[in-house]
Amino acid sequence: MNADLHCHSTVSDGRLSPAELVRRAKANGVELLALTDHDETGGLAEARAEAAAQGLRFVDGVEVSSTWGDDQTLHIVGLGIDERHPDLVAGLAHVRSGRDLRARRIAEELDKVAIHGAYEGALRHAGNPALVGRSHFARYIVECGRAKDVKSVFDHWLAKGKPGYVPHFWATLEEALGWIRGAGGIAVLAHPQRYKVTKKALRRVFADFKDLGGRGIEVLSGSQSESEVLEMARVAREFGFLASRASDFHGPGESWNDLGKLPPLPEDLTPVWNELI
Repeated sequence: MNADLHCHSTVSDGRLSPAELVRRAKANGVELLALTDHDETGGLAEARAEAAAQGLRFVDGVEVSSTWGDDQTLHIVGLGIDERHPDLVAGLAHVRSGRDLRARRIAEELDKVAIHGAYEGALRHAGNPALVGRSHFARYIVECGRAKDVKSVFDHWLAKGKPGYVPHFWATLEEALGWIRGAGGIAVLAHPQRYKVTKKALRRVFADFKDLGGRGIEVLSGSQSESEVLEMARVAREFGFLASRASDFHGPGESWNDLGKLPPLPEDLTPVWNELI
């Protein structure tokens, strides 16, 4: 199945509206789509309605920002959620409440390295002013001519240890998984190999994730090499994880892969969509 179970709209930090995202997915041959905006479910109704109009199977989703250990951010995708579940609604609202303060602190750090007006600039790129994130700052920095593209901005300005990086404590991993499970969803660890941790620490992430009720990992995710896919397939077998396929699409020209353009999952893995449709 051509499933794409991780992408973003203008409701968080994507370039396309929920409806535009659905139409692009349909045009690209996607058969099952999940919209998973950061800490926000406000785009699901629009996407769901457009998917019905397009004859595209759709899964309600969200990507929850969580903190593991002292300061490691992990992104947890919730698939098949009830967006109205009270604990999930309250939890996401709590996580979003810290985003504006973080955005202002990022702007302060960028100002120190002569990138001025970054908060206002990022805000112009945000479809949802309550969710100003690093992608919006990245677009502003490209606009200013300080970087050639969004990908290079993260490498030079916004990644951990760089001038515009600001640590932030999100939900705990236990809280994030609890909200997703309480809302009837399946918790999937997003893009496992993008976290800047040692191999030993990543194994602890997998073990803690599973112990707390996590059920799947993105075996296929936007920026992986073939060897990384094989490694995540091995992890899925070892830990008994369901396997997800996910572009993490944010917009044309900004993402490693377009919607629906990833290779198939290894045949011996159990796809997460077996429990979604």
